[in-house]
Amino acid sequence: MIHPGLVSVSFRTLTPPQIIALAVKAGLEAIEWGGDVHVPPGSLATARQVRQDTLEAGLTVSSYGSYYRAGPAADPQAPFEAVLETAVHLEAPVIRVWAGNRGSAEADTPYRGAVAADLGRIARLANDAGIGVSLEFHDGTLTDTVESTLSLLEEAGPELGTYWQAPHRVPEEQRLAGLRLLGNRVTNLHVFHWTLVAGTQVRHPLSEGVPQWKRRLAWAGALPGDRFALLEFVRNDDPAQLLEDAQTLKRLLDTSASVL
Repeated sequence: MIHPGLVSVSFRTLTPPQIIALAVKAGLEAIEWGGDVHVPPGSLATARQVRQDTLEAGLTVSSYGSYYRAGPAADPQAPFEAVLETAVHLEAPVIRVWAGNRGSAEADTPYRGAVAADLGRIARLANDAGIGVSLEFHDGTLTDTVESTLSLLEEAGPELGTYWQAPHRVPEEQRLAGLRLLGNRVTNLHVFHWTLVAGTQVRHPLSEGVPQWKRRLAWAGALPGDRFALLEFVRNDDPAQLLEDAQTLKRLLDTSASVL
């Protein structure tokens, strides 16, 4: 089953209480709390307070969106151990991390090996604490293609999962095929609709991407287990647009099974 939620960093200027109120108003079920603004690594009191406020509002903490980048250049000022401790206090079931800071075409074998080894290390650490680790599926990292992501998951070990979002500059049929290839290693999905105009990302209401997202969510919804579809990249960073997108997402989740 897929549950609708919100990525908190969609609204970096809002406070956690404001984001919680917005998610409740939108009728969403969960929030992925971001580590760059709302729940910084090591801010354990903040993590506990945000967890309590989220639960008291009837919402779930879907995940902890960290900015930890695995590999040889991991930031010594923000070690994974601090990220993990914060996720424990937040009671997040999954920590989202980044697969290095190079695209797969620019990564040589030693670099790729270092990223995979670090990912395996942190996934095992988190697994010991009852928390999963999943990759951000993103350009400029080793998850910039499905093939590279699958290889990295294999190298790092079975404890590691991945998010999925629609990649840039890829035809829709290829996007859907890639989602299918990743299979049940997909833990959560980042949901938005945008196009590239003269190389610039242009955000649109989610309602304009209904045909694409209906098929994606129908396939993901048939996988075993629960997942979250998390809204982000809201047009104009507008809370009113979030309310509209949330209604679209909930309708999609109600109807997507019919296109399997």
